[in-house]
Amino acid sequence: MQQASPRLPPSAASPHHPRSHGTMRVQIGAFEVQKRGASRYDWRDPYHFALSITWLQFALLFLVFNLGINVLFAGLYVLQPGSIANARPGVFSDVFFFSMETLATVGYGAMSPASLYGHSVAAAEIICGMAFTAIMTGLTFVRFSRAKAKILYADRPVVAQHNGLPTLMLRIANGRAGPLVDAKVEMAAIIGEHTREGQFFRRLHDMKLSRDRLQMFPLTWTLMHTIDERSPLHGWDAVRLADSDFRLFVGLKARDFVLGADVYDARSYRGSEIAFGLRYADAVSIDEAGHTIADLTRISVTEPDHGTSFHEGAPAAA
Repeated sequence: MQQASPRLPPSAASPHHPRSHGTMRVQIGAFEVQKRGASRYDWRDPYHFALSITWLQFALLFLVFNLGINVLFAGLYVLQPGSIANARPGVFSDVFFFSMETLATVGYGAMSPASLYGHSVAAAEIICGMAFTAIMTGLTFVRFSRAKAKILYADRPVVAQHNGLPTLMLRIANGRAGPLVDAKVEMAAIIGEHTREGQFFRRLHDMKLSRDRLQMFPLTWTLMHTIDERSPLHGWDAVRLADSDFRLFVGLKARDFVLGADVYDARSYRGSEIAFGLRYADAVSIDEAGHTIADLTRISVTEPDHGTSFHEGAPAAA
């Protein structure tokens, strides 16, 4: 896949899109892009908006809507004094708390509608309260029930010798207590290059893995990409990677049988984060009783690679 990256002046944005001058930042691991002409939150899609905000934002949104509805109906009660029995005339706090009790369909009996107008407003508020409660309950359930992967990634990929060939390695681990099943990983790299005409492209390269699928993923998994003549990293060294516009992407899909749902996760790395001449230290061991122990705190621990040196011009970098 090829993708041109022209630099557009601000005046090139379409005047028909009011958000075209806005800038949105999207970050996946070490990779950050800025989208111009896009909005992080689309108010025309409230369901997606409610699921994409943080829990704190969701709680604040619930509070704002709840208070807003109660203030609105309390104002309607105030418009006609005497519409609420036992509410002091002109005292906003009385009708406000009556509105909160009505919206929640909780009646204490101290105050009640006392006129046709009061009954009509209270009936409308009860309908709004039932709808509001149902919507917020559903959204809260969906937010709690969304399946999420808990994948741990090494701080940086490494390039070490494996079976006599330089190999890009990245260690990941399942952070859940239970295993994931049918795990599949894809790795790709975006590399900037210039054509003969001088045009700059960012080309997406598939990084073939020696094993991209595990039927059972209980502990750790070291992803391996052999750097041979077919690899987009063939002939590269640490200096060239650090100076290039190189981005490494890793995407994972697996099945969490406890939740009965598919989970997804992704991570990216810069070229400068790839370490040559290192390999991962052991993170899985067997104790005296024959039990397998995975120390996930060691997922990023590395040690020098004492294999054959890399191709000429590829220094080992710690």
